[in-house]
Amino acid sequence: MLPAPKINIVIPLYNESLVFDELINRLQKLIDQSELSIEVILVDDGSSDETALKMRVISLSNPKIHSLFLSKNFGQQIAISAGLKHANATEAVLIIDGDLQDPPELLHDFYPYLKEGFDVVYAIRKKRKESFIKVFLYKFFYRFLSKVSESDIFIDSGDFSLISMRVVRILNEMPEKGKFIRGMRSWVGFQQKGVEYEREERLLGKSKYSTKKLLKLAFSGLFNFSDFPIKFIARFALFIIGVSLTYFFYVVFKKFFMGGVPDGFTALLFMIILFGGIQLLAIGLLGQYIIRVFFQVKNRPDYILKETIVSSVAVKIE
Repeated sequence: MLPAPKINIVIPLYNESLVFDELINRLQKLIDQSELSIEVILVDDGSSDETALKMRVISLSNPKIHSLFLSKNFGQQIAISAGLKHANATEAVLIIDGDLQDPPELLHDFYPYLKEGFDVVYAIRKKRKESFIKVFLYKFFYRFLSKVSESDIFIDSGDFSLISMRVVRILNEMPEKGKFIRGMRSWVGFQQKGVEYEREERLLGKSKYSTKKLLKLAFSGLFNFSDFPIKFIARFALFIIGVSLTYFFYVVFKKFFMGGVPDGFTALLFMIILFGGIQLLAIGLLGQYIIRVFFQVKNRPDYILKETIVSSVAVKIE
């Protein structure tokens, strides 16, 4: 067995066979040229292309590149968590995406801040080379979440970060379901530093984050780190009660002092639709919290490992 490295690089992969060779080339160049001892942990998140095969080949021939194979697609956040669980570095873990939009070479820009005493060095996306609509929605969501979150969710920062091993240990001890790594990372506190970078376009292939997956991630961030939806419904309900009482007193005043009462059918229909919509919205928002309690209580494992290859030794999980 090799001695523990100073740095682990954790990379979740899902159907990234097109970019895999270039990813490995850049990682190998980084390992060879760096003065730091580095080992890579690749996590296959149930890929259906040749990603798992390529991971197996490289890990069996290169003891510094380890591979974890999940039994199915559990999602990027869970794949990152699996990588963090298996990290064995002495100093820190670098988390990057496998599509090379997060350049692994930025490790050398992050590392000096780690030595200065920062426990988390996170990347801030100064510029994203994506569609205007997508960039706008990302910016809006991060700013909204930052305003309503119980902890400081840093604007325009994703999972791309260098985190100290003591933060890794804390993240590994957090048992919550519906993980939102960047929120959990912010919640732990300690000294944290943002470093700007220009996010590149995806080199090859297409993004695996569908609209459904993006919404699921956004909901995890909102409902796991904020009580804003519940407070919003309560305040909105008080506002509607105020409007309703105002309308009620208006009708009473008109009946007794001005004569005639407004036609009730339209007003009644409006109030029924309004209150019905509010009640359904409130139930839906409460349901988001309840479903998270439901999954937490079931306490299923976050992921299931099918196989690991560590230091060129393959082990199938029985």
